[in-house]
Amino acid sequence: MSTVFELKNVYYSYNKSIPALIDISFEVKKEEKLILLGANGSGKSTLLKLMDNLIYPGKGEIWAFGKLLGDKKTFDEYEFRKKVGFVFQDSDVQLFNTTVFDEVAFAPLQMSLKKDEVQKIVEETLISFGLEKLKDRPPHRLSGGEKKKVALASVMVINPEVLLLDEPTNGLDPRSKKWLLEKLQELNKKGTTIVIATHDLDMAATLSDRIIVLNEDHRIEAIGKPEEILNNEELLLKTNLI
Repeated sequence: MSTVFELKNVYYSYNKSIPALIDISFEVKKEEKLILLGANGSGKSTLLKLMDNLIYPGKGEIWAFGKLLGDKKTFDEYEFRKKVGFVFQDSDVQLFNTTVFDEVAFAPLQMSLKKDEVQKIVEETLISFGLEKLKDRPPHRLSGGEKKKVALASVMVINPEVLLLDEPTNGLDPRSKKWLLEKLQELNKKGTTIVIATHDLDMAATLSDRIIVLNEDHRIEAIGKPEEILNNEELLLKTNLI
């Protein structure tokens, strides 16, 4: 199983006196379902932003697909964006087009595809995500669950190799949450590597091959199989997860 991401001793701080992440090292394997588990404020969202090359580590290195993120000689931002998709915690941050169709069409249009190709791929994606009846609706007028579907569809339309999701079940009703978990399982079976930041223990139990636990000191507390992590009450108490 090949490595798609490798983080080496990553440190990040929003200001010099308050570190957000300290000495973070781990790998993400191709087609893995990896959960980044931690209490609010542990640094999960920051870690995903670093992996998506939206912010840059103060120390350490992040490698993706064998290339060092940000290296001017070898790193190709355009190729990286085709391979890695990011679904934000707040869908409203991500959705900015006037209709659902335009939202899902935005990424393919940036890839210089022909108009009929874009039309075809968007229509297929809308059907896949159960959004075809909403294609002419403004995204801001949708329910929370519908917005999450549109946000996910707008990323998956270009079929990225890796999908990063920040607290994807936040604010979802039970039906929408069930749909999301099933959809992520389906995407993973088709080959998508999935990395999820969450404090949702149910999601971690349902949708993980491996779990990395971040503590409130912004360090990695433990890495292990789901059963090892989730059955360790002492660990969960220590990291403020229960």
